[in-house]
Amino acid sequence: MIDADEIVAILLAAGRSERFGRDDKLLAPLAGEALALHAARRIAELAPARRIAVCRDADGPLARQLGALGFDIAVNPHSERGLSQSLASGIASAARGTERAALVCLADMPFVGAVHLRRLLARFDPVGAPVVASTDGDAAMPPALFDRSLFDALCAGEGDRGGKGLLAGAALVRTSADELADIDRPQDLRGT
Repeated sequence: MIDADEIVAILLAAGRSERFGRDDKLLAPLAGEALALHAARRIAELAPARRIAVCRDADGPLARQLGALGFDIAVNPHSERGLSQSLASGIASAARGTERAALVCLADMPFVGAVHLRRLLARFDPVGAPVVASTDGDAAMPPALFDRSLFDALCAGEGDRGGKGLLAGAALVRTSADELADIDRPQDLRGT
């Protein structure tokens, strides 16, 4: 178990949204606010020691909204290099602090609740479970919690794999597929 005040939470919000079309999916409205703000608010509710959002720029509309919620903005101007580049940017910012672990969340997963995030922290153990991931029973996925000892390995990923190799041995916390749903296309928002 680890307390929220011992972690840094990283929200990956620099994706290019290619399957969503021309619009930035993270700014698409969902229940009256930008899609990315749903995940950001659950992180804020968790009350980690620090909050970092990885964005494509430091002063765009999304970065400004996340900054207003207390997120430090880490810039990933190379989103075309895949998720691993965003993860590396966020982990590099996290490594400058003293927190024991990093909780990595995706901005296009708006339905993950704070209860599930707390369950990830409850399952964490730096020796027995240094990686804790979410699952719907099918595969290990974000949100995921990584011990500080793994920060270098997280920065070494390439393409869209990010921390996927580390998730293979993760302790898993199960929740519903609905909670872990991500938004990739405009039609994914229509049923919400």
